[in-house]
Amino acid sequence: MTDAQPAVLVIDDEVQIRRFLRTGFELEQFSVLEAENAEAGLRTATLRPVDLIVVDLGLPDLDGAEIVERVRSWSNVPIIVLSVRSSETEKVRLLELGADDYVVKPFGMAELLVRAALRRHSRGASPEPTVRIGPLVIDLAARTASHNGTRLQLSPKEHRLLQVLAQHAGNVVTHQHLLKEVWGPKHVQDAHYLRIFVRKLRKKIEEDPTRPRILVTELGVGYRLAHGSEDAAAR
Repeated sequence: MTDAQPAVLVIDDEVQIRRFLRTGFELEQFSVLEAENAEAGLRTATLRPVDLIVVDLGLPDLDGAEIVERVRSWSNVPIIVLSVRSSETEKVRLLELGADDYVVKPFGMAELLVRAALRRHSRGASPEPTVRIGPLVIDLAARTASHNGTRLQLSPKEHRLLQVLAQHAGNVVTHQHLLKEVWGPKHVQDAHYLRIFVRKLRKKIEEDPTRPRILVTELGVGYRLAHGSEDAAAR
């Protein structure tokens, strides 16, 4: 698929939702493929190259979570899950399975399009050694970071935490993943470690640590580095 006409696969058993999404995505110059159940969606995903998958969690033949797991076993395509279920536990489960985002019904098309753009950018961009988010610059190759041109003095744990977040800039990273990557598998339940170091990082990278615009919280799920000033301002 070309950047001029990206393709989105919509998997949802509700005709009205598919029509709503088709109209919105086509206005944004997407080519739209539709599937009314999991079987048809998986078949389309394996036969046609797509740039984004939007899948409903409550499908008649399979749970949307199983689609996420199956697709993720062979593809890195961005996946956004739609659901009426809004529990934090459910969000964490889907993100751990490989979903890129989770949108609770009812939702606005503008919200979905912004999230879709961020996920396509994050998944589709080639790996870069430098991540820039407003005044924050993270050089992954040199293992350094600066804020407003001034090099930050970071402890090894602070730098590792910032590095993991930067590698997923724009996407939420779950508490468990951060704890595992920074402190190791034995510490995945030690959430207090994470809170302490996030607080320390914010003092170094935020203009106002009490109102973070760069390192933002996804309540009950994890943290992410806001991808762009508009996204940060919304937090």
